[in-house]
Amino acid sequence: MSEGTILRSGVGELLSTATEAATPVFVVNPGVTTARRIIETHHEECPDTTVRLLANEQVLKEVVDDFVVASMAADLVHDERLIIRTDGGVAENTLIVSEEVLITVITVNGDVYGLATDEPSFVSDVCDRFASLWASANEFRLRTPPITEVTNTMGEEIGPEVAAEFTAVLQAIDAARDNGGALDEVTICLLVAAANDVLLYDISKWGEDVGIASKATFSRTKSQLEERGLLDTEKVPIDVGRPRLRLKLADERLLDATPDQLADVALSAAT
Repeated sequence: MSEGTILRSGVGELLSTATEAATPVFVVNPGVTTARRIIETHHEECPDTTVRLLANEQVLKEVVDDFVVASMAADLVHDERLIIRTDGGVAENTLIVSEEVLITVITVNGDVYGLATDEPSFVSDVCDRFASLWASANEFRLRTPPITEVTNTMGEEIGPEVAAEFTAVLQAIDAARDNGGALDEVTICLLVAAANDVLLYDISKWGEDVGIASKATFSRTKSQLEERGLLDTEKVPIDVGRPRLRLKLADERLLDATPDQLADVALSAAT
């Protein structure tokens, strides 16, 4: 690579360019979309490189408001392949920095460009600067459980077919996100559980134990979905105590629906 090389590609490819020769890599001052793409690419490609994400706190909060992205980030943090800290406004541009290359990320009319240099002295000085800033930056704590833990425990405690359908619906919702689609993780859990006749007690206990949401949140969301005509329940007697509730799909469009169709109906009902 020559000094001042212009790279035209997606954010993921720019990250790959920076991770080819060195670890760790700093990603500095990304916007919401760039931070999401960095996390998604790093999670999907699973390189051994450690990414140090140094970003504005408000940007990070918006990024992790998306369950899919936050749970991917939690996976990476758990595996020590991602460390997240808040920057306090240390850079004006979005930068990807390693010991070998510096890439300034520029977006023009939706296209992503990278202005890259591998001039040793300059790259070394910039890398040293951000290493120093990194040392004094504040840790950003994730509250979302890792997606691997979510799907594994769901498969073990609720059923492998439920976990598989949950993953498929998450992927469908993730694809719809760029078109303005949004559906929270508790709603997805309840709809998938209802499609498989799971008890409300079982899915809400699992959800609370794994760290998705409290039992109260599951119960409240269940009531909201009932009001929208998406869910229904039937009482299941038990030996001791009050009967438990089995979740059932109430909307005919959801019966025998594919994950994509389930997501579409739920999204339409949520708007």
